Amino acid sequence: MSVEARVLTVLTLAFLAFGLVTVYSASSIVALQAGHNGAYYMLRQLSGMVIGLIVFAIATKIDAEKWYDWAWPVMILCLVLLTFVVLPFTVRWAPRVHGARRYLFGSSMQPSEIAKLAVVIWTSMLVVKKGDAMRRLSKGLFPFLVIVGLMDVLVYVEPDLSSAMFYTLIMSLILFAAGVRIGHFVALVVIAIPVLYTRAEKLQYVVLRMSAFFNPGTSPHIDYQARQSLIAIGSGGLFGVGFGQGRQQYGFLPFAYDDFIAANIGEERGFLGLTILILAFVLYAYLGFRIARVARSKFQQLVAIGIVATVVISAFLHIGVTIGLLPNTGLTLPFISYGRSNMLLTLVLTGILVNIGSERERVMGEGATNPLLAPEQ
Repeated sequence: MSVEARVLTVLTLAFLAFGLVTVYSASSIVALQAGHNGAYYMLRQLSGMVIGLIVFAIATKIDAEKWYDWAWPVMILCLVLLTFVVLPFTVRWAPRVHGARRYLFGSSMQPSEIAKLAVVIWTSMLVVKKGDAMRRLSKGLFPFLVIVGLMDVLVYVEPDLSSAMFYTLIMSLILFAAGVRIGHFVALVVIAIPVLYTRAEKLQYVVLRMSAFFNPGTSPHIDYQARQSLIAIGSGGLFGVGFGQGRQQYGFLPFAYDDFIAANIGEERGFLGLTILILAFVLYAYLGFRIARVARSKFQQLVAIGIVATVVISAFLHIGVTIGLLPNTGLTLPFISYGRSNMLLTLVLTGILVNIGSERERVMGEGATNPLLAPEQ
């Protein structure tokens, strides 16, 4: 592997180790209060991590160019799963959790997370396939709007507006990297803003989150969560109160091991720990973009850019919410937050990125000569 791929692998393992420790600290009291063992959530996370590492190892060995042929099957599979989640007669397998139907088989699988992989590889594939036609609105952008728009509608019905917006954002970044005309984006944004505003108004939880962000005090529950997150980070000071010494995991901060796990890091590791975490994701982006720069095909280059955007933007949005810079989005912190679907997705994406950055994969292929054979005379 290249130096970038090796460092990225080590960084991934460091993220996983730190995440496992953090999940234990943030969830042990909640687990005991619920009648479970204190390591309940950590062990569930560990089981997902073991499966994720196996998939990560497989992804690093599969030639990333093969995802070009798998793009449509993966997209169709994700569309089927997203549809299955929201159908009225599938509520037995996709029950409501916290007021939304986002999971299959209890909480074992979250198709909206896996669908991020489909958005990255399918968008990259279609960009390469269309070539110069991307400069035209009807034959260029329209198919992307139809397919990704369908995914947006399906997750909106769950409801999960954050994921719908995230799909569109990742698709737009890949298209921008591919050189799509800026004028098309401007026109689409002008059209999308009023539509998005109208849809958001019909989702009560979105209205409450936006009201709490712009007008503190209008939504006590959302205000409480944001306030407790800031209290946690403020209490940590420069160096933090120490591992396992935080108070918010006693139940004061809801979802301290999931949607607000960065608040636990800020409390126990302090400003310094949170800064190191941010720099670690900056390093992930740096390594990913260096890998994209030397990718052996345009498809792999776009996939690498999409992977970096998916992982790093998710991380920064999560941290932005916990420090009060953004309204609550419900996005988890990659590698760190509790959640096996997100863990599996992030490790698959990183495995593909490592493969793209592998020098051996760039020189070994079906057309490579066998060095053990004597040269023809």
